[in-house]
This record gives sequence, C-alpha cells and structure tokens, in this order.
Amino acid sequence: MVSKTPWTQDATTTKSQKSASVTNAKTGLNRRQFLRQVVISAGTGLLAAQSISQVLAANTMDKNSSTSLTKDDLPLVQDGASSQTSLTISCITPTIETQLFASSNVGGSDERNQLALDRVACAGFKVSNPTITSRQYLRFAGTDSQRASDLQNIATGAIAAPKLLLGVRGGYGAMRLLPMIDWSMLGRIMKECGTILAGFSDVTAIQCALLAKGDMSSLAAPMLYSEFGKINPDQVTCQQFANALSNPNLTISIEDASLTSQQLPSILTTGVPKAVRGTIWGGNLSVVSALAGSEYLPRIEGGIVFLEDVGEQAYRIERMLYDLYLAGIFKGQQAIVFGALSGSGEDSYDKRYDVATVVRQLHKLTGLPVYSGMRFGHIGKKHSFPLGATCQISPNTSGGYQLAFTEYPTIKADAIHVEGLWQNV
Repeated sequence: MVSKTPWTQDATTTKSQKSASVTNAKTGLNRRQFLRQVVISAGTGLLAAQSISQVLAANTMDKNSSTSLTKDDLPLVQDGASSQTSLTISCITPTIETQLFASSNVGGSDERNQLALDRVACAGFKVSNPTITSRQYLRFAGTDSQRASDLQNIATGAIAAPKLLLGVRGGYGAMRLLPMIDWSMLGRIMKECGTILAGFSDVTAIQCALLAKGDMSSLAAPMLYSEFGKINPDQVTCQQFANALSNPNLTISIEDASLTSQQLPSILTTGVPKAVRGTIWGGNLSVVSALAGSEYLPRIEGGIVFLEDVGEQAYRIERMLYDLYLAGIFKGQQAIVFGALSGSGEDSYDKRYDVATVVRQLHKLTGLPVYSGMRFGHIGKKHSFPLGATCQISPNTSGGYQLAFTEYPTIKADAIHVEGLWQNV
C-alpha cells in the first residue's frame, strides 16, 4: 500500500506567502491545512465564509512548466478561460461517494493532486481512495495490476461501487489494462448502483470497453488532475461537468463548426438535415482507432459516432479515420459528430490539405451526415455529456443543431457545490 504524501509548504516560500500564513501561527497550520480541518470537523452543510488573500491563492503551486504535457494537459485552445480567483471560500460536507481510478499517466505534482482533492471535497465529492494519486510505476500511475484493481475490485465486490468513478488523468496506459478487468460484471454492478464513470482522452479506452463488454454508459468529462488541479480551473467546464452529472435531460446546442474547422458547415449532408436518434459512443480518435478490430470497441447498430483529438496533423487524422472506415466501423451508423480537432497545424506539402478536406472525404466515403463543432475535447469551456446514452440530434433553423441525451445515471443537483471545483481551498 502506498502511503499518501502529506501536503508540505514549498521550501521557496516567498516573504508575502509567509506573511499570509502569520494569522495561523498559533495553530501551527497554514491556511489550506486549517480550512481542511474546519471542513472535516464542521459536520454540517456550509462552511463559514473565510477571507483569503490572493497571495495565498498564488501559493497553490501548479508546476506545469516542469511537467511534460500530454493530451489531457492541454487545451491548446483556451477560449478565454477565466483567471479570476475567489477571495471567499465556501464548502459543503462531502456526501457523494466517489472513487478515483488512475488508468494512465502518473500525476506530475503532489501539490496539484492535493489541491484537486481539496476542491472536489469542497464541491461535495467524498473520495474514498485519495492515496492512489501518489502511485507511480515508470510513466504510469502504478503497475498494471494496481491500476486495473481500481476498477476490478468493484467488479469482484471487494470494494463497494461508488456513485462516481472519477478519472485522475489521461496520457497513455489505459489500453494495457483492458484484458485485466471483468467488464461484464463491472457494467452490471454499475447499472445496479447507478455509478457514473467520468473521464476523457486516454480514458476513452476504458469507456469503450465498458460499453462494448459491459453495456454501460459513462460520462465524457474533465478529470481530477488535468482540470481540478489547475491554478485556475475553467469555470464553464466545471459548471457543465456538474450539469451533466445532475441533469437527466441534458441538451447541448451547437451553432458553428469552428472547433472542428472554420471551413466546415455545422452539418455536412447530401440532403435536407433530418433529426437522428441513437446511442452515442466514441471519444478520443487516437484511442478509438487503436481499438479497431478488438473486442473492446463497441459495435452499436444505428449508433452515432463521436470523435475528438488534439495535436494531430490532418493526414494523421485522416489515416486514423481510414483505420475505422476500412475496419467497417462506420457501417450501420447514423451519423458522425466531431468535437474539437485542435492544434492540427498546416500540411507541409499543401496548405489546402486541412481538417475540412479530411472531414469532407470521410463524408464522401461513408455517406453519413457529419455534425461538427461539438464543444468537447482538449479545449476550455467544454460541455460534458454521456457516452453510451441515447442521443437525438436535431437541426435548428439557423444552420446549427442540438443534441439531447436521455437514459443515463445522474446525481442529485443539491449534493454538488459547483463553486468548490475552482476555489483555492
């Protein structure tokens, strides 16, 4: 068992930071430690508002510059994400049974992990296994068996199923775990308990396997380290995460295709756009294409395929789409939805060969309507949504479209204090 690394103050504490902690000198605690004890001892709903300086907020040391970036660390597109810091802290007693799973990269910063844990607790999520954030084996968040056990222990009944299974971060490594988990049993238990598994990026492998072999939905959503551990988490992303968790009739409206390509229409179809309805599935294109031909890729008749990616040139995007096309994945599907395809750059041979060209070629190959610009991927202000749920896509009168989701588990809205997800607790 790996022990949890306690939070300690950085040796390079500045004079202003030392001054900010003077008020707690009598207790021997810095303000984050003090507030954490108050939350634990409060035992009632709302933590009394505390005044806290921006200097203290700056002390939530996110060492991004010293950690190598992976796809879940981006976005390349910030979309004007808020950098405002709240000066007042309010938390609720966490009641939502939550378990973490760390299927991919190790988190690069103990401070960032702890800040994220503090935030989700402040927001109402009661994490049962915080110590897994300190595991490491090579580049991964633990050995294969350790990482698989985060989910397999639920499948075997060794650990009770929580309400929320929250991914720690993406990167790479989830595919190594797929043969080690009883997906059928895990899916059955999750259905019985109404458990929601949340994540994206490399976690797509987990979500695809869960749907393919366990017939269970999941939530395309931000993760612990990669979003809630940031110095300034994106408030829109946090709000939409809470909305998708609690709204049993989630809708998302898209008015333009710019997140996929500015050279595309929102709806690419050969006829008059019509409403389509089916199970939406997919995720990160790199991961979905890597699963082609395996038992872990869902085979959904009449489905709607969702795909997003980041940092892949147009020819690589097309090659992965051809992987899926040649494997027959698009046969029997009703539509393709593209989220953000950010950071694709320009083709060094011909700048005209871009993402729009690739998407149009896919439309020509498959004959399927293509909906672009879905606000999800490696971007700021993303809208979480269920995968493996029923989705109806309806065109609107302005050339855009709306996605409406049904038949997926949710959490009571009053159990979530969404502001806690971005406060500097």
